[in-house]
Amino acid sequence: MKIAINSHRKIFAIQEEFSTMFPELTIAFYAKPSHHDGAPSKKLVMHSSRTLQDCRVNGNEGTIEVLPTMSVSDLKENLQDIFGLSAEIFPKPKNGIAEDPVKGNMILEEINR
Repeated sequence: MKIAINSHRKIFAIQEEFSTMFPELTIAFYAKPSHHDGAPSKKLVMHSSRTLQDCRVNGNEGTIEVLPTMSVSDLKENLQDIFGLSAEIFPKPKNGIAEDPVKGNMILEEINR
């Protein structure tokens, strides 16, 4: 699956595309740093109606290919290195209880099961 990345895309649109391929997972984005070379934010953008511009300083646009065989760390690194987006992958909440983000080299299709 290829996801278009540009500053005008809404976060919810990216989340919907991601969830189409991985229905048991969700992707969340961190707010952009306070300045261009600033430390990454630790605050997740909770309003999915915001745009990707609210999440990054880097204005690179293009597409990212997300494969089921990708690791979480590879996806996060690609988003950061190419598009300046800091993201987390979470399991969908069960019984209304949110879980911790998925860490490390876990494969997307494996954790989606």
